[in-house]
Amino acid sequence: MSAAAAFFYLFSGLAVASGFMVIASRNPVASVLFLILAFVNAAGLFVLMGAEFLAMILVVVYVGAVAVLFLFVVMMLDVDFAELRQGFQRYLPVGGLIGVIFLIELVLVVGSWAIDPGLVQAPLGNAARGEAATNTQALGRVLYTDYVYFFQLAGLILLVAMIGAIVLTLRDRPGVKRQNISVQNARTQGMAIETIKVPSRQGVEV
Repeated sequence: MSAAAAFFYLFSGLAVASGFMVIASRNPVASVLFLILAFVNAAGLFVLMGAEFLAMILVVVYVGAVAVLFLFVVMMLDVDFAELRQGFQRYLPVGGLIGVIFLIELVLVVGSWAIDPGLVQAPLGNAARGEAATNTQALGRVLYTDYVYFFQLAGLILLVAMIGAIVLTLRDRPGVKRQNISVQNARTQGMAIETIKVPSRQGVEV
């Protein structure tokens, strides 16, 4: 057995085991940690396939941002998962029916899936013509040449979503001091410093 095959079985076995432990673990924090382990092993599989860019994106985006965010949310929020599982038996038939429908759809999609070689070779041929290029270079050229407008549109959608989330969660709470930029910019030295002449042997009321 070669080293590549050994690492493939190692990463794939750990990924499958971690995915099973995500749904089998009773502790939500442990489930998130197993999810991070599954992402890391999936990144290792991408490296073995020669897709180092996808492996880096998987680690940076999903492990470094999404999974860590899940972990902090689960640790900070005191969620009573025992109370959430009380109505599980009541919704099990409906959930099972929906799961079976999704499974049938996945089987139909995978069974009839086909890739046109012309659609796959055309973008890569335009990106890597004239010289040998790595996967990251080829993806960068395709992304910032043929699909640059779609890339900018995706960034604009994410920006609007971020601003919308901030606006929706912004609430005026009584007793909380808020920042007023116009008042701060209009402050003068006389408003910031007050000179008081204190008589001898007397204090100042606070």
